[in-house]
Amino acid sequence: MNIPLATRDGVAPSCVSLPPGNWPTMLDFLLQRFGGIAHQEWLRRLAAFEVVDEFGVAVTPERVYRPHVRLYYYRSLAHEPRIPFEEVILFQDEQLVVADKPHFLPVTAGGGYVQEALQVRLKRRLQIDALQPIHRIDRETAGVVVFCVQPAQRDAYHALFRQHAVQKTYQALALWRAELNFPQTRLSRIVRGEPFFRQCEAPGAANAHTEIQVLEVQGARARYRLLPHTGQKHQLRVHMAALGLALENDPYYPNVRRAQDESDDWNRPLQLLAKSIAFVDPVTGQPRLFESPRELRL
Repeated sequence: MNIPLATRDGVAPSCVSLPPGNWPTMLDFLLQRFGGIAHQEWLRRLAAFEVVDEFGVAVTPERVYRPHVRLYYYRSLAHEPRIPFEEVILFQDEQLVVADKPHFLPVTAGGGYVQEALQVRLKRRLQIDALQPIHRIDRETAGVVVFCVQPAQRDAYHALFRQHAVQKTYQALALWRAELNFPQTRLSRIVRGEPFFRQCEAPGAANAHTEIQVLEVQGARARYRLLPHTGQKHQLRVHMAALGLALENDPYYPNVRRAQDESDDWNRPLQLLAKSIAFVDPVTGQPRLFESPRELRL
């Protein structure tokens, strides 16, 4: 699909498809749909030709509303604080870029983050507009994230995850419970919980599978190796909390300890690290192993 706006400052244009409705103009729709953006700001964007349709025709304040038209626009935030931690590039070739993501940095733009997303930072740094992640880790989690360089090769890499052909290893710090036997295998069904940003276990066929091993114990705390065989949202955090082993500094499990829009405490990162990822490269046929130099310490 042709996108009529170029990537700007590492951010690809966003798209909205106009639904059936009675808005007099496209501007009226934009004002209602994106209520957090002021009228004057939309007028500025329209005057700067920053909103266009799928054919590249600029939207003007008077343009009559027509449903089923796709509009492209640049998403931006008036005030986006800098996340004071830096990513490290672990590997780069013609197919892949592999980064070691710090805690607190989202992988992709969304919510209250646009420029402060790993993908956007890497696009600006490497000047690769087509860069796309082939998997995700939580914003609160640090560690290895793999990006695809060539758009034509993305599906081949995504297929690895659909086929469960990727080996992922995590480290975590949590309480030690001597009465539990390790290694543990946790099989359960994970579904959306309450509030909307949490997940929970529910009755039914298992869709989440995690192996849990102990690396070391010090007093009432332990360092664990977590091996997820599936990729449900918040899977490791949910499985550990279900065993009474909630991860250190987890704001959402087992109980919500801060609002989703509350400022982060830079001194209390979630003690979860995506330590390594391994797979056979579907493009080159080579075995790939990428590992973060970070360690979680008791």
